[in-house]
Amino acid sequence: MTAWMKVAAVLVVQLGLVAVGVAPQVSARTTGEEYLLRVQPYDPIDPFRGAYVDLSYPDLALNVPDEGDLEADGTTVYLVLREKDGVWVSDGAVTERPDDGPYLTCDHHSWRLRCGIESYFLPQDQAASFDELVGSGQAVAVVRIDGRGHAALVDVRSR
Repeated sequence: MTAWMKVAAVLVVQLGLVAVGVAPQVSARTTGEEYLLRVQPYDPIDPFRGAYVDLSYPDLALNVPDEGDLEADGTTVYLVLREKDGVWVSDGAVTERPDDGPYLTCDHHSWRLRCGIESYFLPQDQAASFDELVGSGQAVAVVRIDGRGHAALVDVRSR
């Protein structure tokens, strides 16, 4: 095998890994339906990362369910969603994939579930107004969710 063939093989493998890594977000953004979720700031803007906010969803049960249900970090759990007063809420996490209805596919990481919608990045000049919006308690996240529960945070706006 020539050096060029080795380089080409490495590049193909790397492109494949990137595709696998972004496939859930791309699928949610392109094929998913929009849902509104109430949102709150979990961690304020980080001066080292710029206008980055870690978000919390008060109507989703993002705390880890009974520890006996989850063997280790990385376990996949599902949050079944239902509509309540114009936003979507969840009553808790289940370990079996739901047969129907909207749900979020999340990973168990230590003490919190990660569903792919926890971080929001915005231009630095919009950070102050965003802080006011989210801090007001009237903010909703526009989330696109595909048929397999993969989610992508599209926007955060006033309710």
